Amino acid sequence: MIEISSPIFVGDVVEMRKPHPCGGKQWLVVRVGADIGLVCQTCQRRVLLPRRDFARGVKKFIQRGESGSEA
Repeated sequence: MIEISSPIFVGDVVEMRKPHPCGGKQWLVVRVGADIGLVCQTCQRRVLLPRRDFARGVKKFIQRGESGSEA
């Protein structure tokens, strides 16, 4: 399991390890809390993942959200 050392912000675009059934791997973060809300960038499907499952499944950050550009 990879620990995410950087915080997660709304507006981040991440690549997940497993593709969505539509074939997309890139997801937009739309909610941050106990659960992480994601929108598939290929089919626009919305899902909620527990923070732990998100941390296990994220491969890399493609683009950082607005709050992520400050640091």
